[in-house]
Amino acid sequence: MDKIAESYSFPVFGHKNILATHKNTIEFTKDRSLTANGDCILGIKADFDLYKLRQFLSADKVRIIIAVDSISETITATPNKNFDDNKEMVIRVGDFTSERTFAVRADKAAKHLSRDLVNLLRKGRQAAVTLSGI
Repeated sequence: MDKIAESYSFPVFGHKNILATHKNTIEFTKDRSLTANGDCILGIKADFDLYKLRQFLSADKVRIIIAVDSISETITATPNKNFDDNKEMVIRVGDFTSERTFAVRADKAAKHLSRDLVNLLRKGRQAAVTLSGI
């Protein structure tokens, strides 16, 4: 497996339909739009590189920081070694895995995030998502 990178950041964008109310997951997608059904989606137009994300899969834990302006949230989770999706990145509180699941056993889901952060994303603001191995 590849050496764990120290950190990796990529941009995502908010959208007027971001709800961030899901109790089990957070998702970033490369989709360019969002319907009101995506209650776990926190960012669209995610510009991540699958190869760079894979560098974190051998870490014991991963720290995921989502920042918009001066507001940030930190999530700690266990990487899913079988993550292999170039379009969607899902972080789950539970243990369910699929190729879309980047990490499991997260300490936060969408509904736990700061409403100030969510409101900025709902206004279409850009966020930085930064990963680091722990």
